[in-house]
Amino acid sequence: MSDAVAPARSVRSRLLPSRSQPKRSLRARMRDAPAAFLLLAPSFTILGLFVVYPLIRTIILGQQRCDSQGDNCRSNGWDQYVDVARSNEFRDALFVTFKFALITVPSGLILGVALAALADKYVRGIGIFRAIFSSTVATSVAVASLMWFFLLEPSVGVLSNLGFMQDLFPVIKSPGLLRDSGTALGAVAASSIWAGLGFTFILVTAGLQGIPRELHEAAVVDGAGGTRRFFSITIPMLGPTLIFVVIVLTTRAFQAYGEIDLLTQGGPRPYQSTTTLTYLTYGSSSLIGTNDGLKAAVAVLLFLLLLVLSALQLGGLGKRVHYG
Repeated sequence: MSDAVAPARSVRSRLLPSRSQPKRSLRARMRDAPAAFLLLAPSFTILGLFVVYPLIRTIILGQQRCDSQGDNCRSNGWDQYVDVARSNEFRDALFVTFKFALITVPSGLILGVALAALADKYVRGIGIFRAIFSSTVATSVAVASLMWFFLLEPSVGVLSNLGFMQDLFPVIKSPGLLRDSGTALGAVAASSIWAGLGFTFILVTAGLQGIPRELHEAAVVDGAGGTRRFFSITIPMLGPTLIFVVIVLTTRAFQAYGEIDLLTQGGPRPYQSTTTLTYLTYGSSSLIGTNDGLKAAVAVLLFLLLLVLSALQLGGLGKRVHYG
């Protein structure tokens, strides 16, 4: 046995560095620096051209205050950002954005996890349901918005012209879910949840496939029911996937634009009940009009807000995540 072990040890000693071996000197490592920078140069170039440079230009543009026509711009310094943050337009859009995120993120996460848990079965024909549940990932925001428009529009909408729906919800016909200030944001949120459901379903399904079946089998032997196994095994083991999904859904909610522009154009007016920060920045009927300086300032503040939210989510939820 000693003869068989000796060759294995010699091979391992050649493959793995010994602790007694001296570390490479700083001069030797610096000789590899040019080659490292050469390999990283394409990535640094793309990052600088398409991320760093536009960000710097936007920050500089956010300090410019222009007239109503977008001309005669002058620098207002960092006071521009303070003025924008204190404006009623920004505060109203910020409130709508948070409200939109509070509707879409929890609902989209719960529905995605529920559908993934239902489809995580080894039964005949389950692949058909998985394909149906994940099909929305191939649907663009424009297509999804048009589908919901033809469902909810009072004049041609399918749901709006059902007799029992009109009796249960009179607002669905007059003035319409997309035209009423109390229901417009919820209707847009429903289309956004539906469009993003396939993405959440695919990620959670992939996470479920990585949970060892032995854990559930051992829990069944111990007498744990389905609900107990779901909350004691499935949810904790899905921690890394769920925190990633939450961050992505939050970012998508704060950047939602297409569905708002196609379904409500930031209205209904005069309340601007669906004008989010993104629509305030890019919307054709935005309250800040053609003032590029104000729009750039809103975009920078939105970037900082998302940066802080992502850090809080990683710091708060990351401590409770199990990486097993």
